[in-house]
Amino acid sequence: MDRHLPFSRLHNFRDLGGYPTPDGLRVRPGRLYRADSLGKLNTGTPDWDRFLSLGIRTVIDLRHSWEADASGRVPSHPSFTYHNLSIEHRPYDQAVQTPDVDPAPYLVQRYLEVAEDGTKEIRRALELIAEADAPVVFHCASGKDRTGQLAALVLALLGIPDTTITEDFSLTELATPALLADWKARHNGRTPAWPGFGRAPEAVMRLFLASMRSRYGSVEAYVTQALGMDARALSDTLRTALLEPLPTTHPTLTYRKATPADAQLLVRLRDTSALWQLARGIPQWQPGEKDETHFRTCMETGEVWLAHAAGSLTGAWELWWTDEAAWGTRPPDAGYIHRLMTTPHTSPPGTGRRMLAEAESRITATGRPYARLDCLTSNPRLRAYYESAGYTAVGEQREKKGGPGTPYAVTLLEKRLR
Repeated sequence: MDRHLPFSRLHNFRDLGGYPTPDGLRVRPGRLYRADSLGKLNTGTPDWDRFLSLGIRTVIDLRHSWEADASGRVPSHPSFTYHNLSIEHRPYDQAVQTPDVDPAPYLVQRYLEVAEDGTKEIRRALELIAEADAPVVFHCASGKDRTGQLAALVLALLGIPDTTITEDFSLTELATPALLADWKARHNGRTPAWPGFGRAPEAVMRLFLASMRSRYGSVEAYVTQALGMDARALSDTLRTALLEPLPTTHPTLTYRKATPADAQLLVRLRDTSALWQLARGIPQWQPGEKDETHFRTCMETGEVWLAHAAGSLTGAWELWWTDEAAWGTRPPDAGYIHRLMTTPHTSPPGTGRRMLAEAESRITATGRPYARLDCLTSNPRLRAYYESAGYTAVGEQREKKGGPGTPYAVTLLEKRLR
């Protein structure tokens, strides 16, 4: 479920596979990776073995040559070629920016400078990715800005929607604490002056894509005008190399009750779901709102369930036996379903509906005749989803506490179970 591959020293190494296109294809998993500095890898370590096991044949280092010299580059190995292409020509220091600097306009200006200055290097990076017949990884220092910009160009040329490109950029937020800890360790425990250091708010990529279209007309026009490439031919080559049909068969879902050891996994799933929502203009959840204590408490007072497909986590939900904040004091006649979450882009179709049915069967098994849930009144799309699953709106709680914009209004939905 997690796009971040587990490494000890690397914190932002991700597979770009699985993102769908509007025409029924998806990025081939295990074919294109983005990462933070591979100079943190050392031979003879589990990290190094894991890296080599991915079968990568092309490494593109987007840092300045002096960065690679100072911080190290990926160790040499006969299985891959290494290319140092510094797409950034005007260095800048994010850590020293003052707290009043808004990340979105500031970083977008830097990205536009890169798009203007680094045309030779960007062109070569795109050529290398298009020409490769084996896995490729590209990286910078944190795997956020230069890496995010190149990822955005590639995904756009593949036909991936802007919302997904924005979401992919914002996934660095899951690595921010570790990236910040690394920076502090390198600087005697100091904290960067800029609160935006290491952050990747969705507004940055959203504004960058809009700025590119405002300046050039489209990403394809940028490739043609600024890079001097045949955008259509490049797009066709990339699509042939990196896309595949969506799966037509899917593994059966299995379910198990979560234990306290799963709390960290649940936090990450919820934060990933929150970033998916924010990239689509849905501010219902914010990353970091629910910590491990929240999920452990839910396990003590109710139940938390996990869904797996072929051994991989694909979703989860909470099941409460009371919900006074939304429904008031009620007899024990219902189970209350909360935080129905699926893994973006990788969960089998219909996972949410099947998890909902599983939760309802658990409620039925306890002898309770009703399943209840609530959703933000300002989220009609989610309400329609639940209504299509047989739920009926039975009221509204205008001042529910404990969430975004507390107090906030929620629509109450109920389903009579057989």
